[in-house]
Amino acid sequence: MEDESEGRIWPLIHKLFRGRADHPLEELIQEAEEEGEVGVQDATVLLKVLALGKKLVADVMVPRMDIVCCDVEDGTAEVIRQMIERGHSRIPIYHENRDNMIGVVHARDLLKFLVEPGGAAAPLSEVMRRPLYIPETKNLRDMLTQFQKERIHIAIAMDEYGGTSGLVTLEDVLEEIVGEIEDEHDPTRPAEFQELDGGKLKLHGRFPLEELAERFSIELNSEQMETLGGYLSELAGRIPRQGDIFEAAGYRFTIIEANKRLVRWVLAEPLPQSASTPEQENL
Repeated sequence: MEDESEGRIWPLIHKLFRGRADHPLEELIQEAEEEGEVGVQDATVLLKVLALGKKLVADVMVPRMDIVCCDVEDGTAEVIRQMIERGHSRIPIYHENRDNMIGVVHARDLLKFLVEPGGAAAPLSEVMRRPLYIPETKNLRDMLTQFQKERIHIAIAMDEYGGTSGLVTLEDVLEEIVGEIEDEHDPTRPAEFQELDGGKLKLHGRFPLEELAERFSIELNSEQMETLGGYLSELAGRIPRQGDIFEAAGYRFTIIEANKRLVRWVLAEPLPQSASTPEQENL
């Protein structure tokens, strides 16, 4: 029933606005909201569902180096320890290095080793399940459909060379529709921006360019990127490093924290009125 329901959602959305195909569906939803035919929250969800087809797994995945995982030789005790400490119910397993993910261990498959302490623990190769491999360029709409079809909650994203690019979960995709989903195991996350003295801003790398313009009147235009971190990466031609400085739209952007895969935090400072933009420094 779940597969059939998901397969009908897109035709139903189009049917809602049947006979008005000369207008983009997004505009029709916004018009319906303005006229009171669709509630604000419902319209927001509909627009986010439609946007799934424009976003890629690479936009939401956990980068390769941030994946909580174990070596196949670590044994069940180490996997259980990681699950308890990190609060994860599924742990990817690799052989030799993270580019060779070979399985996923589910917490429920390890329960018998906890309730039967006298029994011999099986090697991870006998406990783990086969992982779902997907390209990092897969769009989120197709990813959601595949998660539902295969009844799987986790997938390994691969880059064009066949190496591990990251990890994406069903929760990651759903959060693009309903917002951040937190449970009792999630640490308290800092806000995606902080307003500091002197007009300075501390911004997360995933802060949307559109919201940056709307909230702070900082116009950073890109045909390819939607986030501040992505924009600065595009400007640099690579992933910026900590300490890198950029100037654009009347602001100086300093990379506070970054890793090999993404920009985490950026300090934005207003430039003096006489300063020219854009330009790049310390690269």
